Amino acid sequence: MSERLVVIGGDAAGMSAASQARRLRKPGELEIVAFERGHFSSYSACGIPYWVGGDVPVRDALIARGPEEHRARDIDLRMRTEVTELDLPGQRVRTRDLESGTEAWTGFDKLVIATGARPSRPPLPGIDAPGVHGVQTLDDGQSLIESLSRARGRRAVVVGAGYIGVEMAEALLGHGFEVTVLNRGEQPMATLDPDMGRLVHHAMDGLGIRTVGSSAVTGILTGDDGRVRAVTTDTGEFPADVVVLGMGVVPETTLARAAGLPLGAYGGLLTDLSMRVRGQENVWAGGDCVEVLDLVSGKERHIPLGTHANKHGQVIGSNVGGDYATFPGVVGTAVSKVCDLEIARTGLREKDARAVGLQYVTVTVESTSRAGYYPGAAPMTVKMLAERRSGRLLGVQIVGREGAAKRVDIAAVALTAGMTVERMTALDLGYAPPFSPVWDPVLVAARKAVAAVRAAG
Repeated sequence: MSERLVVIGGDAAGMSAASQARRLRKPGELEIVAFERGHFSSYSACGIPYWVGGDVPVRDALIARGPEEHRARDIDLRMRTEVTELDLPGQRVRTRDLESGTEAWTGFDKLVIATGARPSRPPLPGIDAPGVHGVQTLDDGQSLIESLSRARGRRAVVVGAGYIGVEMAEALLGHGFEVTVLNRGEQPMATLDPDMGRLVHHAMDGLGIRTVGSSAVTGILTGDDGRVRAVTTDTGEFPADVVVLGMGVVPETTLARAAGLPLGAYGGLLTDLSMRVRGQENVWAGGDCVEVLDLVSGKERHIPLGTHANKHGQVIGSNVGGDYATFPGVVGTAVSKVCDLEIARTGLREKDARAVGLQYVTVTVESTSRAGYYPGAAPMTVKMLAERRSGRLLGVQIVGREGAAKRVDIAAVALTAGMTVERMTALDLGYAPPFSPVWDPVLVAARKAVAAVRAAG
């Protein structure tokens, strides 16, 4: 007898789950119905800043698989259809067609919740004025591109200096705008320790991006035409013809909360290793709406990244389709760039380690991306955290030029394996002058960390 799988959300986690389940079970065995409230499916939200900036020439290059392609694979993907209510005892969901307003109930045997995250958008005066943009969806990106072409002047303000904020600052700079980045914290990139964030701050200043720290936004001012004209903060007023909000995201779990499903400290859904929602037999969840285990701290965290979402979907689809898979957790790896500055981190920051009661040592080294005598060698700074006594690697942060960011993958593997910094020094990494000094910068930091651990007793 055929079962029905209902998927809420038509992007990375949801459609990866649907596609994997379809590979494992034929249409006569499993009917798959997916609901997506937007205009696009299976697209790369991470690529939006590069499309806005012109590095990606066309919007559709960011779409991995459109609705018709999913339907051709026997997945009934219904676009512009929003799920408005979960009836878990009755095993059904209520939907509303956003074009016609028609409402209906759809039953399920198995349910996947992949509702993603929503941008943080505080209820400030003028926050919804024309010229103020988020960058969460392809629709957002299209609206911003059109707004840039209509702007009366060439002044842009980015609110927030995290990954999206610095990437959008670069995109706006490429459009010829004078860019100011407003940040609540003292330094940009709160995912780094402040000493490493300071390096990013100096580099952004050198690129012509004005970065204002310790500045909390209090409102958006508009002109006679209703469009944005300035951003006000507790430290002053900043003229703006375009404003981009990069204040982070929060899990979109409104439906889950109303249905009484378990949520964590960050508001994300809690699941077991199979991505099944805790306490539920036939409900799974994945992507930006869930919290996942941090393998270093042992705590749940909310880390909204497309890499995780696609892995969640594969795990869910395997389990729904009758196979077996688990998602063990993450170490918190992320990379970004602003112009030619590369930024990377994995594992714990100092405040993360303190928050879970870990004692640690830190070291910081200056090195280069290639042998110092080889043309094009670029500077980089590596910061490493290691646990006192045990020497277990706890985290790495890297800021530098060409060749810096992806070196963090060495540390990500070491963290996942639970390696000590002493063991890391023996890693057999590739070497040739065009690619690395004899001692790779990450291994130089590991050697220095070994000495710090010994000195700390």
